[in-house]
Amino acid sequence: MKVRGERECQSCGTRWSYYETGSVACPSCGDFRSVGVDARTAHTDAPVSLDLAAHRERFGDAPETLPRSGVDELQSDLREYCRKRGFIDGGRLARLDGTYLAARELLEAVDCFERLRDPADADREYLLALLAGADDGDRPATKEVPTALREARGMAAVRAVRAYRSDALDFLDELEAGAEQDPAENSDDESSDDESSDDKSNNDESNDDTPTVTVDGEAPEARVGPARDAFERLRDRVTRVDALGGDVPPAAADALVEAADALGEYVRTGDETALTNAESLIDEASVDDLDPTGR
Repeated sequence: MKVRGERECQSCGTRWSYYETGSVACPSCGDFRSVGVDARTAHTDAPVSLDLAAHRERFGDAPETLPRSGVDELQSDLREYCRKRGFIDGGRLARLDGTYLAARELLEAVDCFERLRDPADADREYLLALLAGADDGDRPATKEVPTALREARGMAAVRAVRAYRSDALDFLDELEAGAEQDPAENSDDESSDDESSDDKSNNDESNDDTPTVTVDGEAPEARVGPARDAFERLRDRVTRVDALGGDVPPAAADALVEAADALGEYVRTGDETALTNAESLIDEASVDDLDPTGR
């Protein structure tokens, strides 16, 4: 969606950033009557944090790895966090960050662990390590993923990359539309302007519908085609891993994530090295030679 990030309360005059609060309600007086005072900007993220301290305490007090009560609450909190997250923040394409990835994997790992008939110590330790570090975006290294839980790593990659790809493609649409916009159409014509600039900036219903995203470097429109092509190749890899239920080598799953992040870097900066890196990682993520069980 596109929002006016800088808000002003019509009741008390307080100004604040929607990007920081995620609400049009005034943080000072609570009034919902506010207006945007800047241009509309592409934005999909929400100011939400992941705090699993209460769950770690509950798990720590439990005689088993998964406490009889509390698992549903943990999964609910993880889903809510992932649901609120997005990757366009105030007109800029963000990274596919570690906290989001860890939350995704922990959600998948809990479900996977519950289905195990006889969990090994390595499985328990891995699950607890995910829970311990997820808030800070820390996940166990690729080589530490136990075989019994590798489908959790794979499905976390599938869901995370799909979410990131969706926002990145929307971002590219905005970028392309902005590049095609004729600057003359947005030029100020003071001789025919009956409305003051102050009135325009405070009018939330004005015709300021020009897509607004921000990137670094020159000729950003030249990145749109190569990035879309690469994201399409990445989609094919993700579809294959999904068909295998995520049961693929952890290195292949992680390559999907790294490829998506590298493509984001290319879109943000135009760095051709990032695009080349992404293409190589997509090749590394190939699982076409695996049998139907993902082995």
